[in-house]
Amino acid sequence: MSLVGSAALFRSNSVYLLKDDNDSSGLSTSDFDSENHGIIYTNGSYSSDTSYDPFQMRSRHVPYQITYNSELDSPVDVDYDEDKMRSKLQELEKALLDDTDSFNHPMEIDTDWSDSACYALLHDSPNESSSTDSNLSSISSFKGLSTFRPQSPKQLLIECASAINNQNLTEAEGMINELRKCVSIQGTPSERIAAYMVEALVARMATSGGGLYRALRCKEAPSSVRLAAMQVLFEACPCFRFGFMAANGAILESFKDENRVHIIDFDINQGSQYYTLLQTLAKTPGKRPRIRLTGVDDPESVQRPIGGLKIIGQRLEQLAEDLELPFEFRAVPSETALVSPSVLNCQPGEALIVNFAFQLHHLPDESVSTVNIRDQLLRMIKGLNPKLVTVVEQDLNTNTSPFMQRFGETYDYYSAVFESLDATLGKDSQDRMNVEKHCLARDIINVVACEGTERIERYEVAGKWRSRMTMAGFAPCPVSRNVQNEIKKVIKQYSERFKVKEEKGGLHFGWEDKTLVVSSAWR
Repeated sequence: MSLVGSAALFRSNSVYLLKDDNDSSGLSTSDFDSENHGIIYTNGSYSSDTSYDPFQMRSRHVPYQITYNSELDSPVDVDYDEDKMRSKLQELEKALLDDTDSFNHPMEIDTDWSDSACYALLHDSPNESSSTDSNLSSISSFKGLSTFRPQSPKQLLIECASAINNQNLTEAEGMINELRKCVSIQGTPSERIAAYMVEALVARMATSGGGLYRALRCKEAPSSVRLAAMQVLFEACPCFRFGFMAANGAILESFKDENRVHIIDFDINQGSQYYTLLQTLAKTPGKRPRIRLTGVDDPESVQRPIGGLKIIGQRLEQLAEDLELPFEFRAVPSETALVSPSVLNCQPGEALIVNFAFQLHHLPDESVSTVNIRDQLLRMIKGLNPKLVTVVEQDLNTNTSPFMQRFGETYDYYSAVFESLDATLGKDSQDRMNVEKHCLARDIINVVACEGTERIERYEVAGKWRSRMTMAGFAPCPVSRNVQNEIKKVIKQYSERFKVKEEKGGLHFGWEDKTLVVSSAWR
C-alpha cells in the first residue's frame, strides 16, 4: 500500500479541528503550509492573526516574581483547594506574562555550594557554550553572585535545582531572583525554557506543583485557543506529526485482507489522527474494510469542556459518510485504569488494533504503586490477541530518575523542542507561544515540581518501552520501508536539523542529536 496520500495530507490537505461551544458550523479545517511550516486555519477557526491574548506579554529581561506564602521546607502532598490553586495559577501566569512585577527581594548568600550531580549536568549539553573554568567557578560558590554571573541560564538553573534538592531554600530563592532577571517567554529557546523551569522550581519549593498542574489542565481557558494550540503541537511540529504518521502507516498496512477492523484508542485527543487515516484510506484503491473505532474517554480529557468524545465521534462519522467509508464510532466513558475487556466489546471476526499515542506514560507503574497499572493494561491488551499495537511516546526518563537527573534531562529535552518550534513556526509566531504556554508549560511544571502520585507525566525511554512490551508478550513489528520512505520525503521539507532513524524496529524522530519521539508497532 502506498502512503503517498498520507504524506500529502500532512503537507497540504485539510485536517478537521474542533472549535468551541459557540461554533455552529460543525467542521472547520486547517491547512499545513509546508513552505512556511505553519497551520493556516480556515472557515473561522483560530489563526495566528487572532486578536485573542488573555495576558499582556512581557518584554524581554523585565524581572518578574511569584510570591508564595509557604514556610514548608520540602515538597509534600497537600490537599487540593480549587480557589487556592486558581490563585496560584493566576500568580504563575502573571509572573510569566505580565510586565508589572518588580524585583523586591535581593539577598546575600554566604553558603558555599558543591554538588557532583550539578557539576555533571553543567557539562552535559554541547549546545551550551561554557568553559571548564567558568563552570567550576559558577558551581563553587554563590557568595560572589553580585560580581559574577554564570554564562547561561542553564548553569544557574542547575545550581538552583541542586540547592532546592539539598533543602538550601534561602540560597535557592536568591538564585530564582537572579534568574527572573534574564529569562523571558518571548526570548531565545534557552531563555524561554528557563522561564518555565524557574517557575516550576518555585512551585516545587511552595509544594504547589500538583495543584498548579491540575489547574493548568482543568482551568477554563478559551477553548478555541487551547484546542488550536494542541492542534498545532500534534500536527505542525514534525516530531509529533511523524510519530502519528508512522502509527497510521502501520495501521493502514494491517488493514490488508481484512473485512472488519476494530481500533481501540486510549487517548483519541481531537481525533486528528483518524481524520487523516480515513482520508488516506478513502484514496487507497481496492476494497476497504468496515472500521469500528472505540475511544476511551478519560476524565482528564481536554475534550470534556466541549462535550467529550461525543462530538469527536459525530464529526468522524460525518467525515466517513462524506468519504463513503463504512465506519462506526463508540465512546467508552472510563478512566484508562478501569477499562476491562468486557467494556471494549471485541467481536469475533474483527481484526483488533490498539493505538497508544502519548498515553501510556500517564499510567503509574511499579515505582508508584504495587498495582502497576501500566504493565497490567499491556497484559490485558495482549490477552485480547490484537493483530497490531502501536505505541508513540516521548523519549526521556521522567519516571524513575532522581530529581537532579530528571531536571537536567527535562531541560535538555524541552530545549530541543523549543528550538524545533522556532524552526517550524518561527520565533515570533503566536502559534508557537500558545503551544508553549498552553501545552508544554504544564508538563514541565508537573515533571519538575511534583513527586509520587502527583507526578503524572512519567515518560520513559524507548528501551524501557521495549522491555515492557516484551515482558507483556508482544513481539516487535518493524515499521515498513514504505512507511519510512514516505516520512523521509516529508521531513526533507523542514530544517535539515530534523532527524529520523530506524532502531530495533522503531522509528526515532529528533532534533539534531536529541531523540524526541519514538513510534513503534507490536503484535
